[in-house]
Amino acid sequence: MAREARYARLRRIVELTRRIAAAPGRLYSLAELSAATGAARSTLSGDIALIDDVLQEKGLGAIETVTGAAGGVRYRVGFAALHAADLAQALTVELSDPERIIPGGFLYMTDVIFSPHWSERIGSLFAGRFQQEAPDMVLTMETKGIPLALMTARSSGLPLAVARRESRVTEGSAIGLNYVSSSGRIGTMSLPRRALPAGSRVLVVDDFLKGGSTVRGLVELCQELGASCVGIAALCETPSEEKHLPAPHFSVLRLDAVDEHQRFVRLGPSESFQRYLEEARHHA
Repeated sequence: MAREARYARLRRIVELTRRIAAAPGRLYSLAELSAATGAARSTLSGDIALIDDVLQEKGLGAIETVTGAAGGVRYRVGFAALHAADLAQALTVELSDPERIIPGGFLYMTDVIFSPHWSERIGSLFAGRFQQEAPDMVLTMETKGIPLALMTARSSGLPLAVARRESRVTEGSAIGLNYVSSSGRIGTMSLPRRALPAGSRVLVVDDFLKGGSTVRGLVELCQELGASCVGIAALCETPSEEKHLPAPHFSVLRLDAVDEHQRFVRLGPSESFQRYLEEARHHA
């Protein structure tokens, strides 16, 4: 009997972990989890406490308990300093390969951005970094920002809105604006009015920050729709004192140089990432 009881609890813990981890940010009522596992709520409380202990010990986040009639539990993704440092180091090695240099002094990053292996980890990092700002929407610009923004939204349990370069009749009424890109070209961006409810707290996600013109345009779109930007997250940025970003920004890497003649890339953790790492280690 004792062996059967242990086996039943093992199965229950695996099922609870699977459900909670599959939908970060989603609030599960104890009644729902009880019906799914066939266990009493008092029994579930002990199981959930054990799962929470393991998640926090491994630096993978925590299970938050919400009290009240409409309460329950939800998984908040975390990214411990050790995991964040390992991710930045692995990305630095991956992207510093001279074979990634493209004529014109550019660095090929598209495969990393569109890789589920990388984008999921980067999105989890973004979600954990801006959790305290309590965003309720994620916003990006098509096309390369979408994978990172989607994984950030998934890790946060938030909806995603995507601004397009041209409005589409299938998306209804939209608001658009013109902006000057970092290369000096005039670009356009459009966002359906239904995509971003007034009063939303928005996290803007992009793949690369150079002059910051794209994210400034996205923030302006937020303001036009009555929403506010609570943060800006990007995979990589270049050193510049002229970004003048309208919200706190965070990037993982800083690209200092791409030399196509001598075939080297100078790349490493950004200043905002290093500050984040120091704060995470201080509070650990």
